[in-house]
Amino acid sequence: MTDFQKNLEKYAEIAIKIGVNLQENQSLVIRASINAKDIVRKIVKKAYEAGGKDVLVEWSDDEVSLIRFMNAPKEALKEFPKWKAEGYAEMAKNGTAFLTVSAPNPDLLKDIDPSRVALSRKTSAMAMKDFSFMMRSGKVNWTALVIPTESWAEKVYPDLTTEDGLHKLWDDIFKITRVATPDPISAWKEHINNLQAKLELLNSKKYKKLHFKGPGTDLTMNLPDDQVWIGGGMTTESGIFCVPNVPTEEVFTAPLKSTVNGTVKSTKPLSYNGSLIDNFSFTFENGKIVDFSAEQGYEVLKKMLETDETSPYLGEVALVPHDSPISNTKTVFYNTLFDENASCHLAVGSAYASCIENGGKMSKDELEGNDLNTSLIHVDFMIGSAELNIDGETPDGKIEPIFRKGNWDK
Repeated sequence: MTDFQKNLEKYAEIAIKIGVNLQENQSLVIRASINAKDIVRKIVKKAYEAGGKDVLVEWSDDEVSLIRFMNAPKEALKEFPKWKAEGYAEMAKNGTAFLTVSAPNPDLLKDIDPSRVALSRKTSAMAMKDFSFMMRSGKVNWTALVIPTESWAEKVYPDLTTEDGLHKLWDDIFKITRVATPDPISAWKEHINNLQAKLELLNSKKYKKLHFKGPGTDLTMNLPDDQVWIGGGMTTESGIFCVPNVPTEEVFTAPLKSTVNGTVKSTKPLSYNGSLIDNFSFTFENGKIVDFSAEQGYEVLKKMLETDETSPYLGEVALVPHDSPISNTKTVFYNTLFDENASCHLAVGSAYASCIENGGKMSKDELEGNDLNTSLIHVDFMIGSAELNIDGETPDGKIEPIFRKGNWDK
């Protein structure tokens, strides 16, 4: 077995043992690109070796998606298979685990009318809203990981040949996801423990307000009294600890929906639905985005914020030090899973219910009653840099530094 195949085996093992943390006699659904077939086969094998009951794979193909967006009538973009939406919701209710393996092309849909893409995505989001709510509410254990493609490598490393860029991207991913360490599983457990120390600090402080200040950013938000900071992973209602994102470097919680005010400027491009949005900014008043701009992808951004009435509100605030493994590669990956774990970020759209005490047991109406946002979308965008400062206000009104020059103050 080549070193590359050995690393693929390790990556697959991380996906099952750390990411989704598949339990004995638990079924697994894998949603994957056909470009990921090699690692998917290894993941399936690891799942059965871990005692999984059954593994179902749903394949997707970017080229087929592109053909559909180019040729399907508009009416087709308004339809989504009812059997699929109901099937996923039923599997989630029955305790199935879910794993996504994407193989991105950041520019796949750059020449497609943004309104067609937005219509299709909204149709899908509305159909799958019950399933998505269960994932965000901690009802199921799930994870997501990424594998390189030639088109992605060409975007990330334009000065390299396609072959060299693909090799480098694989090497970077293996390093970032701790595959390249002698014992990846132990390395991941140590990393999760390190994140727990930050969580203990933040959860003990119970900051009532955060203030972000950096180039183009001057933003404040209040946090719930019963806030819960999460990082490294989450524990489902049934007690399974999973790591939804591989890699992960963040600790995060949810702001109070109606309390966000000020301006914020992006520090990395956002790849959204096969199109890039870059150099964009938002202005918030009483929680809602009331103005925005973008040097690239303005129409895509506009359609995203029009997905539903609550899309222009925040659902997540996440802290990631500038001095961290992904950031230190000094590479823009044009992929949210990687870029969000290199930078402090916010998310428009839905909050995670587990970010307040007993939130996982609440309905959507109850979450909204606690001033947490619920939406059809959840889109992270990066705001971190070496110049970002963050202050926290304690319940007794004391202002404390949390981040200075992009990194933890303590």
